Amino acid sequence: MKATIWHNPDCGTSRKTLAILQEAPGINLTVIEYKKVPFDRAKLVQLFRDAGLTPRVALRTRGSRAEELGLINGGENQRILDEMARDAILVERPFVETEKGVRLCRPQEIVHEIL
Repeated sequence: MKATIWHNPDCGTSRKTLAILQEAPGINLTVIEYKKVPFDRAKLVQLFRDAGLTPRVALRTRGSRAEELGLINGGENQRILDEMARDAILVERPFVETEKGVRLCRPQEIVHEIL
């Protein structure tokens, strides 16, 4: 099974999710360090749709500029998407995609739903 993780090596939850994927048998894993290879807007739209999330729900508020940008208490989803495409740190992490679906893996055990 193919799996892709949008990974931040500085994040403990992302590292734990990556470890689960690396230990799972039969996984052909692609790791995208999204701080080095940012999301494009279309991919964000697809990931959120497939995970059943809105951009607001997937917005990382801690350790990001979300509040400074006015996204927490009034940013519209389209504006949030635009800002996420400009600054990947605004996207909560980690996202994992397999042929069984997409999940925001917080907590990391959620990844088992799509393995």
